[in-house]
Amino acid sequence: MAKKQTFGDKVVAAKLAQRKMAKVIISEKSPRGTISYREATIDADKVNDFINAAK
Repeated sequence: MAKKQTFGDKVVAAKLAQRKMAKVIISEKSPRGTISYREATIDADKVNDFINAAK
């Protein structure tokens, strides 16, 4: 049986302070008809704002 791992206050605070990131890939069609892709790594909370701004 595995023991439940305990963390100190500093470790728990560090885990909560880590930023959750998301990779977003936006496709863009050029006037010539070719499709290019643009990658961006942003905060997970701001994904919808980024996608709406790219439209």
